[in-house]
Amino acid sequence: MTDNTPPQHIDNDEIDLMALLGTLWDGRWIIALVTVLFTAAGVFYALIQVPVYQANALIQIESSKGGLPGMGEVSELFASDSSAVTEIEIIKSRRVLGSVVDTLNLDIVTRPHYFPVVGEAMAQRFKGGRGEVAPARFGEQYAWGGESLEISRLTVPEGHEGRPLVLRATNNGWELYQYEVAPANLLLEGRVDEPADAEGYGLMVTELNARPGTWFHVMKQRRFNAIAGLQSNLAASERGRNSGIVAISYEHKDYRRAENILDEIGKHYVRQNVERSSAEAAQSLAFLRRTLPEVKQELEEAERKLNAYQVTAETIDITAEGKAILDQVVDLERRISELEIQRAEIEQRFRDTHPRYRAWASQMEELKARRAELNQRIGNLPETQQELVRLRRDVEVGNEIYLQMLSNIQQLDIARAGTVGNVRVVDEAAVNINAPVRPKRSLIAAIALLLGGMVGVGSVLVRAAFNRGVENPDDIERIGLPVYAGIPYSKTQHDVLDRKKRKKGAPNLVNLLAVENPADLAIESLRSLRTSLHFGMMDAKNNILMISGPSPAVGKTFVSTNLAAIMALADQKVLLIDADMRKGFSHEIFKVSNDCGLSEVLSGQCSLDEAIHCSDMAGMLSFMPRGSVPPNPSELLMSKRFEEMLEKVSPNYDLVIIDTPPILAVTDAAVVGRHAGTTMLVARFGLNPIKEIELTKRRFEQNDIQVKGVILNGVVKKASAYGYGGYGYYNYEYKADKA
Repeated sequence: MTDNTPPQHIDNDEIDLMALLGTLWDGRWIIALVTVLFTAAGVFYALIQVPVYQANALIQIESSKGGLPGMGEVSELFASDSSAVTEIEIIKSRRVLGSVVDTLNLDIVTRPHYFPVVGEAMAQRFKGGRGEVAPARFGEQYAWGGESLEISRLTVPEGHEGRPLVLRATNNGWELYQYEVAPANLLLEGRVDEPADAEGYGLMVTELNARPGTWFHVMKQRRFNAIAGLQSNLAASERGRNSGIVAISYEHKDYRRAENILDEIGKHYVRQNVERSSAEAAQSLAFLRRTLPEVKQELEEAERKLNAYQVTAETIDITAEGKAILDQVVDLERRISELEIQRAEIEQRFRDTHPRYRAWASQMEELKARRAELNQRIGNLPETQQELVRLRRDVEVGNEIYLQMLSNIQQLDIARAGTVGNVRVVDEAAVNINAPVRPKRSLIAAIALLLGGMVGVGSVLVRAAFNRGVENPDDIERIGLPVYAGIPYSKTQHDVLDRKKRKKGAPNLVNLLAVENPADLAIESLRSLRTSLHFGMMDAKNNILMISGPSPAVGKTFVSTNLAAIMALADQKVLLIDADMRKGFSHEIFKVSNDCGLSEVLSGQCSLDEAIHCSDMAGMLSFMPRGSVPPNPSELLMSKRFEEMLEKVSPNYDLVIIDTPPILAVTDAAVVGRHAGTTMLVARFGLNPIKEIELTKRRFEQNDIQVKGVILNGVVKKASAYGYGGYGYYNYEYKADKA
């Protein structure tokens, strides 16, 4: 008869939800601790963050410019529409933001030297009057609140842009160092409002408010980098579709600086818009002023020729027909001149395929055709009249063109001076100092709480995944080994092993849990094991019980000693042999001498009677210690003396229990197992993987030793392992009534 069951191979890829929830419940304290730590770190991070403020402004973009009274044609000529998207890109362009950088010196970066991590947050919380600074706390070089530095000029040698500089406040002014404060790194020194230059470096400090010894980090950025930084913090968007209202915002830790920067952006944007709007008028004005002297010179030359001809021909009048033709020719020339003035503007704004350009070309062609027709009519007049008409035409046409150009110049001057652009600032920059945009402390705390919970859950699951120790008896039984008992973890045993907590009492049994606390759940489980072994050993070849295990620290000695005590208390004569001649410590539990033990008996140095010690349990429990550590434990166990010793002691006792070393560490258990009628394994809950137990079983089978079953020791109540119920002894405890 055998209790071994065949191995069961069950492939189950389904997720056991109850086991998963049980694992999380078992690790609830780890999850709670990690969550609390993350939340505390998140709250601390949120508290030390410096507030970031947002300045906002509104800009209106009109669809077109308004015309000036009496100058509708000129204004209409230069009127144009601009979409909000285009204007937003112009606002964020390097042309506009570069002007802001130059005006406010944004390419000069200054920052006080704060204490690491918490220094800046502490400085922000300082509430002092203007010019007042906080006292030093942990170092005079740190800024603790109220410090300020304004630099109007900073020049560095070419290629040194972006390199860190350190400015240190002194009693009389300041000192500028490269990289760090050290005598060898000194570059400049000077006073406030006094320029200083040396070796390519130049500095002009206009304001310095700090304790002597305070450091400031200073850096000269490249202009392009300063513009890029300004662009990254500037946001612009249209309010509503096609509304023409653009909202711009800028973020900065100093709300006053945010307002100043946004105001400057609005001013420079409006200025460039006005310049852009008047650029066409300025271009036409420059053309007219450049052409006007030539027209005047041509007019004077035409008048000279007319006077000379009149003197030569002795005539000063023309016929009525010539006068009519002359008036028509002058009008045509004036109109042709107006079209010529418009030529440059038309060619710049439109292609030759544009309807506007075609209309202009068609009108010019028609006027030139009529002029050719009038010139032909002039050819039919008498020769004197022809020449007179031609000369008079040149004079009057030149005069008309000259007067027209003067009029246009005046109109363009007025139009350029009155240009206001098609954009205006509706709302100046303003900041709500009571509502910084960052940090959002409640959001940071909530994210830290969620992240902590996720990390805690993940750590528990990862820990469970890497912990391959068996926790469910069903897993052991699937490999063909029945579980005879599950021994709960005993806190009392833990206290007993602590020498400081040992109780004074029986001199020989002070470390034995079965004596210290007979009602302990672990002892109750051993009593259940005693009953199971009573029936399990009925068909065994002898009364020798070997207890071994896969690895050290599984509790073999605890099970062996306490099982022997329980058997003895049940009026059975028991002999406990400590066969772990390498690290056995049962003699410490029974407090007997280790001078004469198993190793001395097997080596012939001690008799059997001298090695066996009797306890005070009515003489029912006897114990043989391991003796001194021999150089060849396995060879001693394989000797004939060991077999003869077992044959001699076996008839004298009801049960012989042999505590052996772990089988996977040494071969001693395989040697002893050949003489034992029953072999039991002790596995530690959560320590020995199922593969290790299976390997232990296979190792015994290779030596023709049949393992009777497994004792699962140190069982801890876990929802993941016992979510569906467990052993009854774990949930109930039977105690005697108190008197």
